[in-house]
Amino acid sequence: LREHFGHEVKSEGETSYRPVIAIFSTAFLMALAVSWYTFGSVISVRAFEWFIAISMCVLAIQKLQDVESFSTMFLNYDLLARHWVRYGYLYPFGEALAGILMIAGALIWIASPVAIFIGAVGAISVFKAVYIDKRELKCACVGGSSNVPLGVVSLTENVMMLVMGVWMPVRMLVFG
Repeated sequence: LREHFGHEVKSEGETSYRPVIAIFSTAFLMALAVSWYTFGSVISVRAFEWFIAISMCVLAIQKLQDVESFSTMFLNYDLLARHWVRYGYLYPFGEALAGILMIAGALIWIASPVAIFIGAVGAISVFKAVYIDKRELKCACVGGSSNVPLGVVSLTENVMMLVMGVWMPVRMLVFG
């Protein structure tokens, strides 16, 4: 259709950030909507928490659509998955579990360690692959069939999980 109307047609393997932009934008708007409904305001600490947790859940859903394809792409750069292949299959379930528990504000003693662990391993793995080894890989962050380049997006996803994993128990202990 694009070709018919004289518009540029993307090549088969061309990279795009569109899936990630769509996911994060939708998760952000969902978090604001829940905050508005719950508190009567879109500005709240909980809205920020919901944004990260919803993002985690949506990204996990993307990965769970085809766990086999995700785990194969994940093996290209994740340091733990390279040594323990089953981790590539468990990762999206852990991400979904942590996100769901964080949305609910429940069982944080389970959600936080899971988020900290997968966030830290992921951040170190992405940093090593992209910034130390200078590898040009596709990100498995939105599932195994994506053309999203590995880099700042995946690093951001992992750092967000890590920060959220640290923040949630601190918030509960300090602010109740």
